[in-house]
Amino acid sequence: MDNPNVQPRARQKHRSLAEDLVTELSRRIREGELARAAKLPTESQVMQEHGVSRTVVREAISRLQASGLVETRHGIGTFVRDIPSASGFYIDPDSIVTLHDVLAVLELRISLEVEAAGLACSRRTDQQLQLMRDSLDALNSPAVSVDYAVSADFQFHQQIALATGNRYFTDIMLHLGLSIIPRTRLHSTRHTSDAGPYLERLSREHEDIYKAIARRDSDAARAAMRLHLSNSRERMRKAYESSLKG
Repeated sequence: MDNPNVQPRARQKHRSLAEDLVTELSRRIREGELARAAKLPTESQVMQEHGVSRTVVREAISRLQASGLVETRHGIGTFVRDIPSASGFYIDPDSIVTLHDVLAVLELRISLEVEAAGLACSRRTDQQLQLMRDSLDALNSPAVSVDYAVSADFQFHQQIALATGNRYFTDIMLHLGLSIIPRTRLHSTRHTSDAGPYLERLSREHEDIYKAIARRDSDAARAAMRLHLSNSRERMRKAYESSLKG
């Protein structure tokens, strides 16, 4: 009798390999190793370099396309999107080191993403909504690594920006990059006693945003996004105060 666990395990391994490849290619793009407008290596070259299957490569490229980092030109190849260079407006994640820095980025996100959520309601496609769902499912997986949780969180917010149909929202989000996600907070809560309640609240806030966009309720989407980011700001402030007391 066939083992019913073989296929799920195979899918999990496949997903993990694709996640690792997405992380690596995203890093190379952000750090300029893969220059803007440059053509990515062929599927065969990526397979050989990273020791993965063609299916894994195609899934990774699909995720990079969804995040707006690359675009595929049929019959030609896949290219890094020609977005403005990081030498212009760019926030280095390593520069966000104080509570003031973190709160300042969250204030910027509130002003940007609240409106993006409202616009996404009337402009999103079914495919974009599904990609939001996929990002949340990945983020909520108990087995997901911290690095990929940060990536999945960013992907969810990036999909909302893409769904506005306004490339300036997307470009600003790409410039901000993973610096918009408080990685240290995600990391610490996954290994402390408050991990469960924190992640449950985070999941609930994301779900409220998603459901409002799904039913095209712009007022509810704006309110849910504002609440989510305001709560994030408050959580960071409390975490900082707690660390000082400890």
